[in-house]
Amino acid sequence: MEEKSKTQRKKEAQSLQVLGEKLVKLSIEQIKEIDLPVEIYDAVKFAKTIKKHGAIKRQMQYIGTVMRKYDPEPIREALDNIEHGNYKKAMAFKEIEEWRDELIAGNKMLMEEILEKCPDADRQQLTQLVRNAIREMENNKPPRASRTLFHYLSKENKKQVRY
Repeated sequence: MEEKSKTQRKKEAQSLQVLGEKLVKLSIEQIKEIDLPVEIYDAVKFAKTIKKHGAIKRQMQYIGTVMRKYDPEPIREALDNIEHGNYKKAMAFKEIEEWRDELIAGNKMLMEEILEKCPDADRQQLTQLVRNAIREMENNKPPRASRTLFHYLSKENKKQVRY
């Protein structure tokens, strides 16, 4: 096994410290969602209470040191999910809106695609929801059935996609 150079070790330590800084910037609720080792969680929680610049800098170095004991990949993945999760949720929301609008417009091919993507979806219920939404739109009624269709599509999509 090849030993790492001093420069490489310093870069890794710096990257762990930066990772710790990202953790400190999160809210306590977000930090609780991440499966952090107790030692790192306590250090991050304490860092959030510090006000002096020098003390914060030392605490960040300490967090970086503590993080060397643990595998940083799950923490990186959790931070990535937090940072990009909202974008993914927005894109999924937009996709479901487009599905609903296309289904109401009469796109039969999309119905088949949705049923392939979401195998747990009930064809009969989906067809009934689309029919109700179309009837509602034709009669210029409030979009209650359209909302119900959206919620159904959203629920079925969430079974398939993890954010």
